[in-house]
Amino acid sequence: MAVDVSTHTVLVTGASSGIGRAFATALAGRGADLVLVARRADRLEALAAELRAGTGVAVTVVPFDLSAPGVGPGLRDAVAARGAGVTAVINNAGFGTFGMFGGEDQDRLDREIAVDVAAPVAIARAFLPQVQAARGFLINVASMAAYNPTPRMAVYGAAKAFVLSFTESLWAELRGTGVTVFALSPGATATEFNDVVGTEDATSGARKRTAEDVVGTALRHLARRDPGPSVIDGRVNRLSSLAARFLPRRAMVSVVARITDPGRRGSAPQPVPAG
Repeated sequence: MAVDVSTHTVLVTGASSGIGRAFATALAGRGADLVLVARRADRLEALAAELRAGTGVAVTVVPFDLSAPGVGPGLRDAVAARGAGVTAVINNAGFGTFGMFGGEDQDRLDREIAVDVAAPVAIARAFLPQVQAARGFLINVASMAAYNPTPRMAVYGAAKAFVLSFTESLWAELRGTGVTVFALSPGATATEFNDVVGTEDATSGARKRTAEDVVGTALRHLARRDPGPSVIDGRVNRLSSLAARFLPRRAMVSVVARITDPGRRGSAPQPVPAG
């Protein structure tokens, strides 16, 4: 049965900008109450005020660092302390690093793994009883990087492959429970992603879709009578995912390595670290 979002209180991580903000805006417009989570409290408060004034929905703001230990129970307790009852979750928060793996900062990689891998698992586990009780939904944002190895973004690609596999497994486990679960895989999207990474090379010069495009794809999938375990945003992205199924692994990783080579677009080539 299709999900009526207006009956739910949806927790959205990474809600201060980009796809998370677009999710919050679209859901509020459809009558859903919201719990907005991100580190930047000022942005969250501004968005919450805008949504309350424009739609009349209830919006709870929870500033929270998703790389912190114990993120699942910690966030659940922080939400409960504000009197909100979550019935649906969108794990959207994430960030990437770009460059040769041997030259990456270990602390930044640890935080990337914490936010992109550990947090979605911990948050899903912490809120799943509430979501099940309300027959709600869980959307985990993966990426087109999940569909093939991603040289120069090795940790990010592997993290999103984890999110895709994890979510599709949950889809199977929760069949028949009334809970809707799926992974959403955007490609290059016009957000602050490249600003955080530090280079436009992170999206390899690809034409970008808007955050609203991505959210529209997710909400149409959510509205289906029997949504599948994952959905890819954009026709070009859906077609390109087929290559990962049919090309040999060696060929696929070589193709992606050429695509992500900064020298291909005239940027300074990434050096191979010594040692």
